[in-house]
Amino acid sequence: MTGDSTGPYGQILLFGDSITEMSSQGDNGFAFMPTLQNAYMRRLDVINRGFSGYNTAHAIKALPLFMPSKEQARVRVMVIWFGANDACLPGSASQQHVPLEEFKQNLRDIVEHDSVRGQQPSTILITPPPVDEYGLEAAGLLNGTTELSRTADHTKKYADACVEVGRQMKVPVLDLWSVLMTRAGWKQGDSHLPGSKGEPKSAVLAEMLSDGEDSILSRTTFDSPSVSIGLHFNPEGYRVLFQALMNTIETNWPKDSPQSIPFRFPLWTEAPK
Repeated sequence: MTGDSTGPYGQILLFGDSITEMSSQGDNGFAFMPTLQNAYMRRLDVINRGFSGYNTAHAIKALPLFMPSKEQARVRVMVIWFGANDACLPGSASQQHVPLEEFKQNLRDIVEHDSVRGQQPSTILITPPPVDEYGLEAAGLLNGTTELSRTADHTKKYADACVEVGRQMKVPVLDLWSVLMTRAGWKQGDSHLPGSKGEPKSAVLAEMLSDGEDSILSRTTFDSPSVSIGLHFNPEGYRVLFQALMNTIETNWPKDSPQSIPFRFPLWTEAPK
């Protein structure tokens, strides 16, 4: 199945923080962005606009500086994934905290930004993932601090807020918080949160939300080593994200699933020469 080969390629635009930025890394095996690009090979280009340390206040200022015009590119799918940094505790050393109501308004402003509306993309919001306080504590000790900058229950408020914004705006939401927490044994309405220091350590969250101490100690290109265990994803976490995103696209934007989009150029047996 082939389609029109004229004009710029369509794009899937991934807009987020360090978890998006790091999704191109394949050092430890599975990598999310290359796998997504492979799924859409010869159909759409996958563009990574992940910015380490950014919260939604940063994002709304950065958005118009990179969002292409329709003449430059056609953004067919836009994935917006923020909240992990907004959900830092008020007064924490990183100063990344964004108040909950401001976070919700920033998400609305991103979705409704003129540069986004001009593209009319199929938009998907992703909730911030859960955190593993045990991992964050271990990372903090490596960095010389015992203060937690994030907690499980505080992050849940931002995940719930993202779901609320999506519902209000009729924008599909990939509730990644619930996807990962369900794998860790959490059930809807359960007040016991895996990942909290008030609960036994979750081996499931530890498996998905850690890229390893060796990686932390050697990394110099990201905002802080103290956020690499208990927040950032390892290959298993990215693998879960990939499948969940593909399911979300298939359910909410089936016209944008890989099997629904023709190749941009003909097969070699049909190509002009």
